[in-house]
Amino acid sequence: MSKNHIFLIFTIMLLVTGCSSVSTNDIEVDATADPKVNFNGYRSYAWLGSAAIVNDAYGQWESPAFDADVEIKFLLNRELRARGMTEDTATPDLVVAFAAGIDMDALSIKTDPETKTDILANIPQGGLIVVLVDRNTGFVVWTGVATAEVQKNANANTMKARLDYAVTKMMKKLPR
Repeated sequence: MSKNHIFLIFTIMLLVTGCSSVSTNDIEVDATADPKVNFNGYRSYAWLGSAAIVNDAYGQWESPAFDADVEIKFLLNRELRARGMTEDTATPDLVVAFAAGIDMDALSIKTDPETKTDILANIPQGGLIVVLVDRNTGFVVWTGVATAEVQKNANANTMKARLDYAVTKMMKKLPR
């Protein structure tokens, strides 16, 4: 193997390792499915109106170079298609809706590293909810929720990686 090949392999390994260095340990994901529903029968979906992110009044969550709505929709499309579903605006089996928001004033208990005591601290929280509705019945058949600490002033790549992690983990909870 030539030095160029070794350098190329090393560079690729660094890129892959660098992409996985985004912290996700604060992201919590849960989902609930209607136990009476056979999810294998759903083959198509459509979007319910337009989703919106609750505004970040402090401008600390969504940078101007990043559109979380577009990214979330992209990730959900990817996950639904990976499950064999197709987008169908005429006669979908499911209607998909999502909403995301932030609370920059959220308070939580945090351990002070110096005194090792619990204190009340401002720890901004973000959340994403995804809802799947059976178009024929109008009933919600599945709901997924992800919550996490807001990463202040995070760059677009970090935000994409964290959303990707949350959506992927959430959609793994969708019954097959």
